[in-house]
Amino acid sequence: MKTTPSRREEAAGAVHIELSELVTPLGRVVLGVREEGLCALDFAEERVHERLRRSYPAASFGAGRGSAPVLDRLRAYFAGELGALDDIAVAVIGTAFQRRVWAALRDIAPGSTVSYAELAERVGRPSAARAVGAANGRNPVALAVPCHRVIASDGTLGGYAGGLAKKAWLLAHEGASCAVSRR
Repeated sequence: MKTTPSRREEAAGAVHIELSELVTPLGRVVLGVREEGLCALDFAEERVHERLRRSYPAASFGAGRGSAPVLDRLRAYFAGELGALDDIAVAVIGTAFQRRVWAALRDIAPGSTVSYAELAERVGRPSAARAVGAANGRNPVALAVPCHRVIASDGTLGGYAGGLAKKAWLLAHEGASCAVSRR
């Protein structure tokens, strides 16, 4: 995962973010792309805008062609090319711990799942499953950083900001097997 400058450095610089949307089998996704890569992707437009305002307070927003490759990759993913999102450049702002968790998420192959405890072990903090869960929940680029592949230790879905129905669909789309009971 690309390492990005601190929030203070970002706020001081002029960042342009291109906003786009795509209709998927799960509904509309909204994304933000800056020169360095994808910086926002979510099923809820209001969450995208809130995260972008918080992370990039001095940013300008607009349309353009920079997001076309990301949109093409998203279309390919939903058409069944499950590895299509693996090489998308991601440029996100977060703490060092959050970025470690998000990088570890990108190492989970399509069709695979890990528990929060397993993910905590992967990032070298085996007693930090709750902190891993919090970092997972703050993931600003859903799908490209596949937080939907993290499930509860008992094999159930756990939570997902996009909703459990979307998480279940994504895991089924990828061929993952897990319990779909909802808490």
